[in-house]
Amino acid sequence: MIAGGIELSSVTVGYGDRPVLADFDLRVEPGSFLAVLGPSGCGKSTLLNCVAGFVRPVRGRACFDGAEITGPGRERGVVFQRDVLFPWATVARNLGFALRAARVPRTERRERIAELLTAVGLPPEVAGKLPHELSGGMRQRVGIARALAIRPRVLLMDEPFGALDAQTRTHMQDLVVDLWQSTGTTIVFVTHDVEESIRIASDILVLRADGIVADHLTNPLPRPRPASSLGEFTAYPALRKHLYELLRPPSSPAPTGSDRPVTTGEHP
Repeated sequence: MIAGGIELSSVTVGYGDRPVLADFDLRVEPGSFLAVLGPSGCGKSTLLNCVAGFVRPVRGRACFDGAEITGPGRERGVVFQRDVLFPWATVARNLGFALRAARVPRTERRERIAELLTAVGLPPEVAGKLPHELSGGMRQRVGIARALAIRPRVLLMDEPFGALDAQTRTHMQDLVVDLWQSTGTTIVFVTHDVEESIRIASDILVLRADGIVADHLTNPLPRPRPASSLGEFTAYPALRKHLYELLRPPSSPAPTGSDRPVTTGEHP
């Protein structure tokens, strides 16, 4: 079996008596980069939490590589919107905690920490810094490094760049795409930003405000996709218009642009 496949079958997840996702079906192919796009409160984070094993379905089955998800697991790394680094510990110790949890021998941890910092584009001297000494972008890089420390088969990212400025956000998008292409790790990336989903994802899942799937499409844009020239791709205007139309409340006017894009084909 190829590692990294996710399948949700007739899943209902809720809090109390209120279902957030009801009879929800989803299949994520191994090695794909899925952006989950939708407005606030539509169930994006609930979907991610279900796959992470933080919440259990009331009905239905959530499976990873054919096995039912019964709780968190080392094969599924999670990156949150705001870093959850231990504020009293250096970067090296934060990464060391993850490596220890992954049962990496103590003798190998220093080398692995150096490898992880390199992978996320941070210099070696960052290892001795405390989180408050780092910029927001650097802290998120450390958060990604910590998730990668366990060598997950899938990386679950819950709006990880939402609090960053535009320039840093672009750099972080490039980093995640580079990591995805170099490792082949399946990525599920929650966002409410249409442009971000177009730029980074191989596939886009659109949820309506009520948690219903509006579309699950293959991104037709080729790679690379520079932020500065995204609008120059032939398929971009139609794709952008289609996504905004899916997210538009019924009473809002439709955006201008060309027709709906083709949404079938192989991952670019």
